[in-house]
Amino acid sequence: MTAITKHAGKYPHLRRDFTASLVVFLVALPLCVGVAVASGVPAELGLVTGIVGGLVTGLLPGSSLQVSGPAAGLTVLVFGAVDEYGLPALGVIVLAAGLLQLAMGALGLGRWFRAISLSVVEGMLAGIGLVLIAGQLYAAAGLEAPASGLDKILGLPGAVADALGSGEALTSLAVGAGTVAVMVLWKRLPKRAQAVPGALAAVVLATLVTLASGLSVATVEVNGLLDSVQPPGSEGFGELANVGVIGTILAFALIASAESLFSAAAVDRLHNGPRTEYNKELMAQGAGNTVCGLLGALPMTAVIVRSSANVSAGARTKASRVLHGVWLLLFAALLPSALALIPLPALAGILVHAGWKLIPFRGIVSLWRAHRGEALILVVTAVSIVAVNMFEGVLIGLALSVVKTAWEASHLRLEVVDKGAGPVQAYLSGNATFLRLPRILESLEALPQDRPVELDLSGLHHLDHACRTALENWAERHSASGTEPVKVTEPAKAAV
Repeated sequence: MTAITKHAGKYPHLRRDFTASLVVFLVALPLCVGVAVASGVPAELGLVTGIVGGLVTGLLPGSSLQVSGPAAGLTVLVFGAVDEYGLPALGVIVLAAGLLQLAMGALGLGRWFRAISLSVVEGMLAGIGLVLIAGQLYAAAGLEAPASGLDKILGLPGAVADALGSGEALTSLAVGAGTVAVMVLWKRLPKRAQAVPGALAAVVLATLVTLASGLSVATVEVNGLLDSVQPPGSEGFGELANVGVIGTILAFALIASAESLFSAAAVDRLHNGPRTEYNKELMAQGAGNTVCGLLGALPMTAVIVRSSANVSAGARTKASRVLHGVWLLLFAALLPSALALIPLPALAGILVHAGWKLIPFRGIVSLWRAHRGEALILVVTAVSIVAVNMFEGVLIGLALSVVKTAWEASHLRLEVVDKGAGPVQAYLSGNATFLRLPRILESLEALPQDRPVELDLSGLHHLDHACRTALENWAERHSASGTEPVKVTEPAKAAV
């Protein structure tokens, strides 16, 4: 700390940033390892992504206080990609996604991610959380999980039966359940105890208990940092001819970008420092993912858990997130054997807890009370991700959101004045679009056929081509019935 004090005058925030970096490192360490193991890749690759998030993305402009690294939100997608295309293809997918993010940031598309429906994003995270929880329950018991999200959930009763008949599975489950319990109860301890992150405390306690009692549980497999880093080769680049790989790249880029920029907006609400520059932040994420791809590592996003820990610990500049990358690098280089002591069910417990936090239980209830349409979009998006897959589930949610917005934008009012004598007067106001066409025609066709009609369209703000054509056809039919021609008052030119 002497060196820090010495330079305190030149760098007034160095002490706070140094302390915050240690806190973020302790939070990030178990999550980096846990996300990698759950993604089906060597544990060291999670650390590599965390290091790149600190040393590369951390140095770039965009959002000064949010921290990047491997995220639980991409675990399901990464596991599926590795399972289907193999580990050599992962680097190519992440590299291409990073280049796509760089291009989107350079084209100024970062701000458009703020326009994505919040219900779709929360539904996406909820779907990921459900699949993550289901998959990690198998891992906690030492069982092999089914491939699809739906099969994972439907297979849980059978997995429970298998676990109850196996002493090793029950022991493994106990370690995982104990890890979750420690994380939940840790928040109730005094503030001083909470200076140690709950996830780290849970992993350390689980490790000590298994070592002291000699429990037979699986532990992390250690390959060595340099052995785990495998830059993509010709075999991986050959997968770019696969349409499925292209879809996976788009999913990686869009989901990672949306999660990062939504995290940036949340972090901005936690501090009074400089606001996020969204296009620059998108390019920073793209640069980080490009480097991760070149190293064959996991994709990265900005992570709200680490970012909020950074702000809460008193960080003032980007130095804290850069230093946290330094500490991860030192740990991976000097203490790799420590990873081999960590029980796999403990990491599964951490991810079960992380998956639970991705599901907005309270938010769904309040959203249902205030905006049932948005709540329906959230639920349908989550269910679609579980039943189909990540990419198509998000597309379904976005499509529903667009349809809902278009429907709500088509506010239309039809007022009919019939005084019993003289022409029937019909007033249309609002937005006449094809979505409201059935209602318009039903109401007009119900008007008396033996009376003249005056149709006033001057109150319309918008009249699309489908509605204009349908109204003209109706007027011709009504006029041909033997009465006087329909008198139409045209809308303003701007409405057409």
